Amino acid sequence: MRRVDLNADMGEGMGDDAAMLGIVTSANVACGFHAGDPDTMLRTMRLAVEKGVGIGAHPGFADLEGFGRRRMVLPPESLANLIRYQVGAGAAMAKAAGGRLRHVKLHGAMSNMAATDRTMALTCYRAALEVQGDLILMVQAATEMERAAVELGAAYAAEIFADRAYEEDGTLLDRSKPGAVLHDGAEAARRIAAMIAEGAIITASGKRIPSRIDTICVHGDTPGAVAMARELRAVLEKGGDRVAGI
Repeated sequence: MRRVDLNADMGEGMGDDAAMLGIVTSANVACGFHAGDPDTMLRTMRLAVEKGVGIGAHPGFADLEGFGRRRMVLPPESLANLIRYQVGAGAAMAKAAGGRLRHVKLHGAMSNMAATDRTMALTCYRAALEVQGDLILMVQAATEMERAAVELGAAYAAEIFADRAYEEDGTLLDRSKPGAVLHDGAEAARRIAAMIAEGAIITASGKRIPSRIDTICVHGDTPGAVAMARELRAVLEKGGDRVAGI
């Protein structure tokens, strides 16, 4: 039996977090820079603790207006401090909620940039691990993020996305391009089931990129996200996979 984690981004004020926490096994909680605030963080984390869902910090660029999806170039120390600040807040709020931070997952443009820039990924991950050394790094599978985690010798979970299409190099298709975001839950579930069965990322053109797959993301802000997550979990379990935390 294969084991796979199901994760969603939360605390962003755009989705039904309570419903999603009844389906997923990992919650990536916004830390106030691209979305969220202290009250939302604590409320979301308390509910995650109640549901037995693993808590992760979801740091991004300081970009409330752009939801963290606008690219920014920062000096390495400033980038590291951005991560330290948000992961520290996440760890404090998780403790206040009666839980403990389990993982860290970069958000939006920060994540997409780190997926092709190993130096940036290393800067972010080193900063996060300085705050809490036993964090699991949730990385975009088969990218520079995964290679950075391996270089650091850190525990990590390789992530694929249920609701996003892929470029030929295994990075996510830019949201500005047609077909970048998937909305059909049945289609997404079939696609993910095929990726897990083949142990590979399947790009928009059908190319296979062999990959370790530990966790699957459904973006909480995508319309129909809860229904998609529910269908995805049902398909995985019907196929004999065990949906469990990282």
